[in-house]
Amino acid sequence: MAVESRFVVIRHGVEAKTFMDKKSADEYDKMLDMADNLAEVFAQAPIDIADNISEELSIYLAQHRDEVLVALLAKKAAKKTVKKVEAVDINNEDDVQNSENAEEKVKKKPGKAKAVKLSEAS
Repeated sequence: MAVESRFVVIRHGVEAKTFMDKKSADEYDKMLDMADNLAEVFAQAPIDIADNISEELSIYLAQHRDEVLVALLAKKAAKKTVKKVEAVDINNEDDVQNSENAEEKVKKKPGKAKAVKLSEAS
């Protein structure tokens, strides 16, 4: 007989979602709390927003909170990671051909090697 632990997020007496681990359940519950807080802000707004639109917008903003915080200048945008590549001997044809995938091309200077940096897309 197998035993399985499940974590259920219950909102206003209704089962919202079931998770297999506590961390995911807590994150989802926190996101719903943020959405509830945003819905209260929208309710106080001087414009009329339909309840279903307000709920969808609140959930969307809560799910994308990092981007919202960046937009509100409350958080700095994540920097792109930079990856260093081994030095390339430009006198060695094989090394130069292997570096063709690099964004910054190595300029040919006799007897010198340059480090090439690659930017990774996030």
